[in-house]
Amino acid sequence: MTIPVRSRPMQARPALARLVPWLLILTLLAALLSGGLVHARSAPESFAPLAERILPAVVNISTTQTIQANRQGRSPVPMPEFPPGSPFEEFFRDFFDRQQQDPNAPPRRAQSLGSGFIIDSSGYVVTNNHVIDGADEITVILQDADQTELKAELVGTDKETDLALLKVKADRKLPALSWGDSDGIKVGDWVVAIGNPFGLGGTVTAGIISARARDIGAGRFDDFLQTDAAINRGNSGGPLVNLEGEIIGINTAIFSQTGGSIGIGFAIPANMAKGVIAQLREGGKVRRGWLGVQIQSITPEEAEALGLKEPKGALVGVVTPDSPAAKAGIKPGDVILTFDGKEVANNRALPRMVAEMPVNKKVSVVIFRKGERQTIPLTLGEFPEQPTVQANLPGGRGGNDQDPAQQTVDSVGMTVAALTPELRKQFELAEQSKGVVVTRVAPNSPAQQRQLKPGDIIVEVSQQEVATPADVQDRVKKAQEAGQKAVLLLIERQGELQFLALSLGEG
Repeated sequence: MTIPVRSRPMQARPALARLVPWLLILTLLAALLSGGLVHARSAPESFAPLAERILPAVVNISTTQTIQANRQGRSPVPMPEFPPGSPFEEFFRDFFDRQQQDPNAPPRRAQSLGSGFIIDSSGYVVTNNHVIDGADEITVILQDADQTELKAELVGTDKETDLALLKVKADRKLPALSWGDSDGIKVGDWVVAIGNPFGLGGTVTAGIISARARDIGAGRFDDFLQTDAAINRGNSGGPLVNLEGEIIGINTAIFSQTGGSIGIGFAIPANMAKGVIAQLREGGKVRRGWLGVQIQSITPEEAEALGLKEPKGALVGVVTPDSPAAKAGIKPGDVILTFDGKEVANNRALPRMVAEMPVNKKVSVVIFRKGERQTIPLTLGEFPEQPTVQANLPGGRGGNDQDPAQQTVDSVGMTVAALTPELRKQFELAEQSKGVVVTRVAPNSPAQQRQLKPGDIIVEVSQQEVATPADVQDRVKKAQEAGQKAVLLLIERQGELQFLALSLGEG
């Protein structure tokens, strides 16, 4: 006999059913608090809409320059690089060979290609300085159906940041891009590069920000964004944009042993560029704030010797006479901790912070001097085009030449002597140099580890002037007795001042 079974609705677990909405709310709240839903950005299904918006404002830049063959019959400019197998490669190689074989060859017109972008519909175009440097003529080619060519006027350049501003006249309003916030871009964020690699105009590549604040040795204000978006020769001056289509960088350099992209490209941050471009547009040149100090980084040993809790800030090595820093009382050995209310993380950060300030701006600088913090007000000057950096050497140390004694400081592994005429001649030292000269550095000693060399002049020990070898010995001994792990030296080498911290042994 079969007994029918009646099914009933799923109401067996009413308590669990009531908990489900609350669990969902808690999960959502946790995601919001962790930032997962707020900051997560996935790649778009296609970059086509973004490229379609940006491309009309990106331009190709063509320059021409008159090149004279030199007396040896060689062109002073190397042959341009083309993709392997390019039909231009053989033609240009033959042309350059003829130029090299004929020292009486007539002047020729060389052409180069780069990229740029429009930042104002009235016709202002941004590019790299190296794209147009030395050009006799500059032509801007628009990304329109007619590939319209416009003669460009050079408004101004800034070699320090490798930026240039051009102006073209058109019979219509031109499409333009807007600046974004490069400080807000993060490592891993998507970016798009557009430019004219190898003459292939309107090329779009995508990638991510690989790193920030790269110093590639291009100049004193290096602070590059690194990207793996493909950048090649000819991309220079083109924009690097975020997913909103805002400029967050200007493509400038690549790291490559072949001349092609290997996924390491560098862009000038927009926040640095837009201030420079604004000044070029206003007056054709850039005026930068100037402090007048030569600085260096701080090692853990130097921080210990100075009494700093951590190796942060910029250590002042030289103060330029009559500079804003000198007038305000900043001295060699001071550590600049904050500038205009902002923390100075290291010696690379300070030059950019100062340069971005207007000339004649009043700022406050917090320094660390002999164990104490001090706040110093000062007024910035204008960065000189060719600044003369001079050592602000302490004076009033007569009598060194009359003391020929030498002493060996065993705890740091060096022998020092008074500055006699013989030693000045031996090490080719300037007559105005004052201090105590290093004559020997022991192998595997703290002095050798910090690359102290014979011929170096010790100007200060523990931020106190030294005039005799006994002064050096005495200051090092006092540092040991005080329990210091390192002693700070101010040395002069080839006319330049710098600080070195030597670890203290058991001497």
